[in-house]
Amino acid sequence: MKRIGLLSDTHGYWDEKYRQYFSECDEIWHAGDIGSEEVAKKLSAIKPLRVVYGNIDGYDLRAIYPQHLRFRIEDVDVWMTHIGGYPGRYAPEVKPDIYTNPPKLFVCGHSHILKVMYDKRNKALCLNPGAAGKYGFHKIRTLLRFTIDKSDIKDLEVIEIGQLI
Repeated sequence: MKRIGLLSDTHGYWDEKYRQYFSECDEIWHAGDIGSEEVAKKLSAIKPLRVVYGNIDGYDLRAIYPQHLRFRIEDVDVWMTHIGGYPGRYAPEVKPDIYTNPPKLFVCGHSHILKVMYDKRNKALCLNPGAAGKYGFHKIRTLLRFTIDKSDIKDLEVIEIGQLI
């Protein structure tokens, strides 16, 4: 059983609340637009970190992190990317593969809009944690936490970490 902390779109912003909410997790996943290596280092000091780069990330971060990350945790096939879309409106870049080889869990960021959707066609849970940073049009900064237990994805929590002013 693994407890996962998920965030996206920090845009280089660090908040000590990340440590508070993710210290009990087994892994932290960042779905792109991390914005700085400093944020990645601080997150990885809390727990093991998996990261994909996003569209605002420079060559320094793109040299370290992949655009897409496909991996298995417990009995769950996970695909994490930054620009992924959602069921019925997947991004053109992921659309061919998501229909021919769908994961059980699809994770993306980019929109700054928190979404938890089940794709009935692909039998996949799609998660977008919204935006944890202070840059963008979102009004509330959000994170997700959940548990992966063998093939089950459960105990999903939506965490609001603050309003933008």
